[in-house]
Amino acid sequence: MRILLKLELDCTADAAWRALHSPRAIAELYGPLLEMGPMAAELPTSLENGADVPVEIRALGLFPAGQQLIHVSDRFTEDSNGAVRILRDSGIPLTGPLATLDVWDHQMAVSPLPGDPTKTLWRDRLTIGGATALPLWPVLWATWQYRGLRLRALAPTWSYEPPAPEADGPA
Repeated sequence: MRILLKLELDCTADAAWRALHSPRAIAELYGPLLEMGPMAAELPTSLENGADVPVEIRALGLFPAGQQLIHVSDRFTEDSNGAVRILRDSGIPLTGPLATLDVWDHQMAVSPLPGDPTKTLWRDRLTIGGATALPLWPVLWATWQYRGLRLRALAPTWSYEPPAPEADGPA
């Protein structure tokens, strides 16, 4: 079973790509409903290609909702509009209701929006499978709709422009 999102975001593809690799930015997508935190030490600053990151999920910051292993792999390709960068989380839920799934494959693709390189075309695909996929699908679909709202709200905050060098005053 699949859940799909296709959004135009108000940030550059570079900013969206950086956010995809930021555990803090990704955790903000689910807040305040779900809180993502480290299972052991601290979350890394950036999710590197090939990384395995165990996280704990808490509902409303209070109730344990399960643990998940995030496994990151990056892929670069092109479509008819140019470069596409894809982050794939092929980890798996370890505990909680989602651990009953046999398949968890989450891919997020970012590319410049055709005709407006200051914006991003974001494509998000979650594939789930197993005996509990059908009853869990509506909950995950609703979560992904919320995620889409949060993506649109947070994307403008991801842009970063270094400060302009100070101009020298008159001599």
